[in-house]
Amino acid sequence: MPLTALIAEDEPLLAQALQAELATVWPELRVVATARDGRSAVREALRLLPQVLFFDIRMPGLDGLGAAAELADSWPTDEAPMPQLVFVTAYDEYAARAFEAEAIDYVLKPVQPERLRKTVARLRQALAAAAPSMTPPVPADEALERTLAQWRQVLGAAGGAPSASPSAPLRMIAASDAGGATVRMVPIDEVLYFEAADKYLRVLTATQEYLIRTPLKQLLPQLDPDTFWQVHRAVVVRSAAIEAVHRDEAGKLHLALRGRAEKIPVSRLYAHLFRAM
Repeated sequence: MPLTALIAEDEPLLAQALQAELATVWPELRVVATARDGRSAVREALRLLPQVLFFDIRMPGLDGLGAAAELADSWPTDEAPMPQLVFVTAYDEYAARAFEAEAIDYVLKPVQPERLRKTVARLRQALAAAAPSMTPPVPADEALERTLAQWRQVLGAAGGAPSASPSAPLRMIAASDAGGATVRMVPIDEVLYFEAADKYLRVLTATQEYLIRTPLKQLLPQLDPDTFWQVHRAVVVRSAAIEAVHRDEAGKLHLALRGRAEKIPVSRLYAHLFRAM
């Protein structure tokens, strides 16, 4: 069975260059589709179930990070193992340092053959280790958790997620009420969860809802990671407010929070936080 890959890149010439270089350094890999935006990448990946994904970080609409997070939840693991994930990025010193520090696979734009060879070598090794023929075979659940851990690492490095507690965690949030006419100073101790919604971030307490314009990825470094847990690409909850964890018939997890009636979905990427529960 041939190895297959999908390239998501909004610049056609760069996508062609990457495909051409891959044909040289990894001739047995077959690129089965290219996509120019995150939504198309998700749709084609679920249709074709390739073994490798090359995702541009910045794409119109849904970016590479968002597309990867959606695939982590919707990938049919009973039909095919989760693919290896490689991010494609324009040269950025910070991103390169973050990826190198975590030994994460990435490809710089424009394509640099030496960097691509290194990435391909890592991908070959990872795919060989995950092959069903290996002895002794790795249990399916263990293999899935290994891949999810790798995806969490890749998404964390690409998104600039904090790896340590902030030096001065946020104490107050200046947020607008529902009408937008009044700005309230909301103590962080009252917040039960944050949820990204369009251009805003919802700030939910036990009795109120507020809005701020700060993107979730910019807010995360200001929060104490022991107090607030990211449980979904768009949701961060106060850990002490979690009352119960429910599993539905499809195996997906949902949280019940003290003081809130709605159920909070948990992404497959973050389900490991609640394994003991």
